[in-house]
Amino acid sequence: MFKRKNSEINNLIIQTKKKEKVKKEHVDTKWIIKIVIITFIISMVMAFISQTTIPNLSLILGILITLIFIFLGIIFDIVGVSVTSADEAVFHSMNSRKVKGANIAVKFKKNAPKVSSFCCDVIGDICGVVSGAAATSIAAILISKYNFDLLFTGLVVTAVVSSLTIGGKAIGKSFAINKSDIILYEFAKFVSNFYRG
Repeated sequence: MFKRKNSEINNLIIQTKKKEKVKKEHVDTKWIIKIVIITFIISMVMAFISQTTIPNLSLILGILITLIFIFLGIIFDIVGVSVTSADEAVFHSMNSRKVKGANIAVKFKKNAPKVSSFCCDVIGDICGVVSGAAATSIAAILISKYNFDLLFTGLVVTAVVSSLTIGGKAIGKSFAINKSDIILYEFAKFVSNFYRG
């Protein structure tokens, strides 16, 4: 029994090595530096917007802006997963027929790790952090205007925002895997309106 399991693990390792690229990719230092700088700038802008606008808004508008941040995080997470799951051959075929956005979809797919990292890690995670900060502002509004309990309000608001974010991303991931080609194409077609690749 142990030998059989060991044999299956060895077969799995061999199959994995076959799938790996022959040439090992080197660490792209320029990309890492660029993504750190972009993340820093986007984080600053989004945090500034949420922290300067939400405390001065009505409760309804504050909740609406928080939901927009959550929704953006989910959408970009869906795009990031779609890029890694999509079939590149489909877009090469579309590109040969000059279908709008197909050339950009091919570029996204060829750079799937970077595109996925940008969508899921940069935009997705920043939206998660900012929506958490926005949740704190909403809790502060509830406490100051309605005299709600400090601890209870903070816990409930944070739990609701976390649940919406994680639940939305969980639903989005299975949707992204099942509809990856369509999602990547629609995203690439949208991007093609602003960028000619």
